[in-house]
Amino acid sequence: MDTSRKLLVFTLEAQRYAVALSSVEKVIRCVEVSPLPKAPEIVSGIINMQGTIVPVFNLRKRFRLPEREIDIGDQMVVAKTSGRTVSFGVDAVEGVIEWPRGKIVPHEKIHPEMQYVEGVIKLADGMVLIHGLDRFLSLDEKKKLDNALEKAGPG
Repeated sequence: MDTSRKLLVFTLEAQRYAVALSSVEKVIRCVEVSPLPKAPEIVSGIINMQGTIVPVFNLRKRFRLPEREIDIGDQMVVAKTSGRTVSFGVDAVEGVIEWPRGKIVPHEKIHPEMQYVEGVIKLADGMVLIHGLDRFLSLDEKKKLDNALEKAGPG
């Protein structure tokens, strides 16, 4: 049985977040994001990844962080959910950590309604919030995104 979990750790503002490394396809420099009409508010637009249209999540909006202009040092994480490939901008990628599953505090123990957070890791220098990309959009947001992508064309 696998007793540890590999996570990609990234920052937004001063807070560290993580997603399962197994869902990450690649990390790229920020690129121009094209608008996607009628997409949910949490989707800032789309990018073209080798002919595939990939929606871009706005994590700042989801986490109620202040909006800001994209900086030349910003990065984008491209990852797979169970239904599609997605991307999201981050201030910086810190790297990969391997953490014992038993030392990840499940979100239910912190606050049961933390729907976007799977768990929390307590490090010596702060906390890392682990996010589940499959739970990132509500059902309504998924439907809106599917409709908006359908109208955008093949991808």
